[in-house]
Amino acid sequence: MVHAVGLVYTEEYQSYNFGPTHPLRPLRLKLTYSLMRELNLLDHHSLKLLEPRMATREELERAHSSDYVNAVKRFSENPEDRSISPHLYGLGPGDNPIFKNMYKASALVCGASIIAADLVWNKEEIHISFNPAGGLHHAHRNRAAGFCIFNDIAVAIHHLKKLKPDIRIAYLDIDAHHGDGVQELFYEDPNVLTISFHESGKFLFPGTGNTNEIGEGPGKGFSLNFPLLPGTSNRMFLKLFRYCIPKILQAYSPDILVTQLGVDMHYNDPLTQMGLSIAVYRDIAQTMRSSARDYCQNRWLAIGGGGYSMTVVPRAWTIFLSKMLDIDLKNELPDTWIAEVKKDVPYEDVPILLWDRDDKSEVQLLSHPEIAKMMIDYNKDLKRICDEEYIPRIISGK
Repeated sequence: MVHAVGLVYTEEYQSYNFGPTHPLRPLRLKLTYSLMRELNLLDHHSLKLLEPRMATREELERAHSSDYVNAVKRFSENPEDRSISPHLYGLGPGDNPIFKNMYKASALVCGASIIAADLVWNKEEIHISFNPAGGLHHAHRNRAAGFCIFNDIAVAIHHLKKLKPDIRIAYLDIDAHHGDGVQELFYEDPNVLTISFHESGKFLFPGTGNTNEIGEGPGKGFSLNFPLLPGTSNRMFLKLFRYCIPKILQAYSPDILVTQLGVDMHYNDPLTQMGLSIAVYRDIAQTMRSSARDYCQNRWLAIGGGGYSMTVVPRAWTIFLSKMLDIDLKNELPDTWIAEVKKDVPYEDVPILLWDRDDKSEVQLLSHPEIAKMMIDYNKDLKRICDEEYIPRIISGK
């Protein structure tokens, strides 16, 4: 049976904009929505399309300090204000440049994730919801980081905890960058299990996400990290993901699955060094969907994330939505969408297929058997850690 799927979207997402030279371009959301529309997913009888609202101060301050929220609001109203140093709050030139109305834009993303959480938790007919604008997992309690002003994921999780104080939440992050902000904010909370698959912090921002980061106090054992080697391929990723995720979720038995769907592990992403192709996201989405059904009370809250190729993000997230709706798409792209991309993204090669036919990293590994063996052994060690350390800690801590 296909239950309804909620999609939270608005043109106002374009206002979360750090400027034309910044890697995080809101154009990726526009092109994603356009591709979903061109492939008729938005007209599907099981899709419920909703617009977001701004998160309230009270909702934001469940995850962030009042001082930080005040600072964001102050700089948002006057980006030139230097009566206090923006660097104290992680703001300014670099990753998180100040822009006019950034408070409103950031609060809107948080409100969208709250709406998506409400859909899954309170609507019996909706078991899956998706906010593609969210996934701002680097923001900390007192500062911005990594293109993230407010942590919409943490805000949505706190909203769920407000609705049901003893709720058990499994948070699964597949962004190439470690989900450090979410991990930190729930590091001592046994009712929020954080799981992150990411490029190892030895090679990539934010430098965290090692296997020894397991939580503290009551939360000890409820932070799980899978730091991956650069160049990890579809096959290697899927073997690890499919082996570990069902086991972990079965052991934890959460009330809801929350996922951050960053797609910057793609081999063409300009900010990372991973080896996945778009084809793998069909399998990842299916594993998430079946795991939510089998181990998470059939509740799945999906939130966007990283991805800095304007031609990769729309295709990957469209595939995720199609799997949520249980639709098999043809491996082709509409001519109208291709024309739109050529106009809006003249600096990228324009694809003609929805997903890649090849796995470039797999081909490269075959020509370097010693590297392939090293990566296989490394992933086997991560499986061992999952079996011998992670799962026993979850079971003993429950």
